[in-house]
Amino acid sequence: MGTHVIKMPDIGEGIAEVELSQWHVKVGDLVVEDQVLADVMTDKAMVDIPSPVHGKVIALGGQPGEVMAVGSVLISIEVEGAGNLKESAAPAPVKEAPAAPKVEAVVESKPAAASRPAAVCQGPMVAREADERPLASPAVRKHALDLGIQLRLVRGSGPAGRVLHEDLEAYLAQGQSNASAPVAAAYAQRNDEEQIQVIGMRRKIAQRMQDATQRAAHFSYVEEIDVTAIEELRAHLNEKHGASRGKLTLLPFLVRALVVALRDFPQMNARYDDEAQVITRLGAVHVGVATQSDIGLMVPVVRHAEARSLWDSATEISRLANAARNGKASRDELSGSTITLTSLGALGGIVSTPVLNLPEVAIVGVNKIVERPMVVKGQVVIRKMMNLSSSFDHRVVDGMDAALFIQAIRGLIEQPATLFVE
Repeated sequence: MGTHVIKMPDIGEGIAEVELSQWHVKVGDLVVEDQVLADVMTDKAMVDIPSPVHGKVIALGGQPGEVMAVGSVLISIEVEGAGNLKESAAPAPVKEAPAAPKVEAVVESKPAAASRPAAVCQGPMVAREADERPLASPAVRKHALDLGIQLRLVRGSGPAGRVLHEDLEAYLAQGQSNASAPVAAAYAQRNDEEQIQVIGMRRKIAQRMQDATQRAAHFSYVEEIDVTAIEELRAHLNEKHGASRGKLTLLPFLVRALVVALRDFPQMNARYDDEAQVITRLGAVHVGVATQSDIGLMVPVVRHAEARSLWDSATEISRLANAARNGKASRDELSGSTITLTSLGALGGIVSTPVLNLPEVAIVGVNKIVERPMVVKGQVVIRKMMNLSSSFDHRVVDGMDAALFIQAIRGLIEQPATLFVE
């Protein structure tokens, strides 16, 4: 028998160190070639580290949350034959898998599916240990609490026994809960505490938000927009072309409005290198579309929005959003934006103060659409209204220019025909 040492691979892009985000194996596990051993986090994405050999794990080189240098020992595996312990181990092949939603498993410090007994996921009710926390998203945990369900008793049908919303419904359907449980749970005293280690994507998000608020001179500008006409146009286009081209949301119209408005305000489509004191204005409009995933905010990029039709933008926005939510967006798809569009959809509230996506200098935030009585030509009528809550870097963008830029977007949205008049 010999020992095969896998070192932290060189992922490229000049990266000298990465954060160990999650182990998928533990000491004593048998692994096979191409099995994912660990996830590591770079500045841009989560990356899977697969095994190049068959063998038995005999040592782990770090703990989740630890920052490790490229070339340091990641894991040691006992193999048939001489192994490579005396050699300089070649970097393990890397499979790109940005922002895979697996952080929950790290927080709970539980073994991955390969090392968990199969019995854990069998039967309608699971006999887990009292201190064993099953895998589940925060939304599922809250749902279980609202229903008065002990999550450790629920069979998880997701990967590695992860409990899903459907599993809670199945549990209730099997009669394992009762009607009074939600009421009792709502008024029961609670003294439990939970400590969650901030690692992986959550740590990167925290660092970026803190860096942005500390380095940039944020200021926000809010403007009310009448979206009645563009909503009527959207409904008409969906009725006429939705079956053949796909349904349009408001986002591709907003992307188009950004593209047209930026022709007159190129200073908004820029990146600011505050160390070199250089502003780079770009002709290409690469729109970052802020997207919420299970592990936090991600910003996939619609590249060359200036060259896309409404339906082309809609298709790309949908594709990128799904990739981000499913943890399949590549590093290239999550970087390189020149201006960002952020929206909470129906939860958009009245006003927000979005944080800049550095090194960009502008971010346009979309609030929810509400119907309100408005005075139009002396008459009180019901109109669909929406606020744009946008932020800018005051080091680069003057307040007057920011206001004029948003007013330009307002004019385009309120007179939607102008979006397509060259």
